[in-house]
Amino acid sequence: MIAPEEVDEGRVRLSVDGQRLTGTLLTPEAPVPGFLFVHGWGGDQDEDLGLAEELARLGCICFTFDLRGHADSDASRDEVTRQNGLDDVTAAYDYLASQPLIDPGAIGVIGTSYGGYLSALLTKTRAVRWLALRVPALYPDQHWDVPKAKLDKAAVRAYRQQRRTPGEDRALAACAAFQGDVLIVQSGKDDRIPPEVIASYQAAFKDVNSFSHRIMPDATHAMRDPADQRLYATLLINWVEEMVRASRRSYR
Repeated sequence: MIAPEEVDEGRVRLSVDGQRLTGTLLTPEAPVPGFLFVHGWGGDQDEDLGLAEELARLGCICFTFDLRGHADSDASRDEVTRQNGLDDVTAAYDYLASQPLIDPGAIGVIGTSYGGYLSALLTKTRAVRWLALRVPALYPDQHWDVPKAKLDKAAVRAYRQQRRTPGEDRALAACAAFQGDVLIVQSGKDDRIPPEVIASYQAAFKDVNSFSHRIMPDATHAMRDPADQRLYATLLINWVEEMVRASRRSYR
């Protein structure tokens, strides 16, 4: 018969057959941080699973999902609007935040391209502490309810060629109100997101707790090269580890 007795924080005495054993119980720090991954247009959650597994090893709870119109979704991608995408991301965030071990004040969102755009918009209505954006996209506010696949591609390209401000772009307006920690990762050989878009995001994040900007010189937008994928994983994991360590110190 084992009768445990907690002596001090983590220190435990066990009585076994009249003998006393002393042990130390080590448990994950709770509550724990959570991270939501949002893939890009035309992608799926498989692209994020490896990174999510790495962050889970750091003691974080991670959630990846497929936006509607992607992977096994029943929805037609040609009919999906940006509002649909934002609704999906909001529902995914709420599911993650509902997990019992999650610290509601320590939730991060990691978005790529279109997923980065949606992640920025999410911060307007949900509490996000950490925001990591890889090659985040921008779109004109006009035609919000037009299916994303049917937007005028030439107009979108032209919109991205000029610096934009929070006063003319709802995603940048959300960034201007954000006060958490930000990481932006830019691809040096990006053929879809010009430097003006990254500069617009960077200027919008004026009231954040911290801002980090990393440029991967040889990376393309899709980042198919395994070497670039490893570099991005290192950048992201190091940043998250730094953020999580800082948050855990604040509990003490």
